[in-house]
Amino acid sequence: MIPLINTLNILLPLFYLATFAVYFYDFQQGGKKFENSKRLFLFFTLIIHFLYLVLRTIEFNHPPITNVFEIFTVLAFAISFSYFILELVTDIRGTGPFIIIISVIFQTISTFFIQDLTEVKEVLRSNLLGIHVISALIGYAGITISAVYGVLYLILYNEIKLNKFGLIFNRLPSLEILERLSFIAAIIGFVFLTVTIIIGIIWLPQAFPNITLLDPKLIGTFIVWLLYGIGLINKFIGKWRGKKLIILAIIGFVLAILSTMITNFLGKSFHSFY
Repeated sequence: MIPLINTLNILLPLFYLATFAVYFYDFQQGGKKFENSKRLFLFFTLIIHFLYLVLRTIEFNHPPITNVFEIFTVLAFAISFSYFILELVTDIRGTGPFIIIISVIFQTISTFFIQDLTEVKEVLRSNLLGIHVISALIGYAGITISAVYGVLYLILYNEIKLNKFGLIFNRLPSLEILERLSFIAAIIGFVFLTVTIIIGIIWLPQAFPNITLLDPKLIGTFIVWLLYGIGLINKFIGKWRGKKLIILAIIGFVLAILSTMITNFLGKSFHSFY
């Protein structure tokens, strides 16, 4: 099974890159030629990626959450899968290349640096930990997509302000739709981060006796959760809308990435399992 796993690991960035290329070409051309086939490309890539994750879990007897590069491949899948569902629900297909390129980056990094670990700490075989990590990754996927739509909103906003009505103006949805998509993705991210935090409060102190409230990952996740909570509340009560909410989404994403980097590369954390 390992040769198959290694083969899929090599092929996955190529599948994501091919999917991105089809979406990007369709974005440039603006025709109907690839309107349905590009979604099939994404669906096929997601099926292959899901098979890869299942095979890794079976072969190494633990979910792929033991190091940052395993998490990157799960995050790549979560981002593209979340976009796939969002595209099915809204039938808005013009923003695909801007989301899928994120999966291309994460999966490429994972492919080059992932490690095949057979001996891991027993805590990593816990189903509850699996739910905790998966909910966190779906939350971060929602945050990532929200930030991408936020960046697209700002780009389109500036294009309109400068009276530039070119490719970006013609291909992207309206500012209102981009704001709504960013808002929906932010809700998904906030809900799943809330689940992550609740599981962490209940279970993590039992699994990690050396847990500390000053852990950089805990601090970073709480700050991101708090920022999104403040933004969503103000959106619901009608105080915030448009550019202010979009900027908050982008700041939250940057803080989430910085938190992950500090935890896994620069700081000591009980979240680092290797």
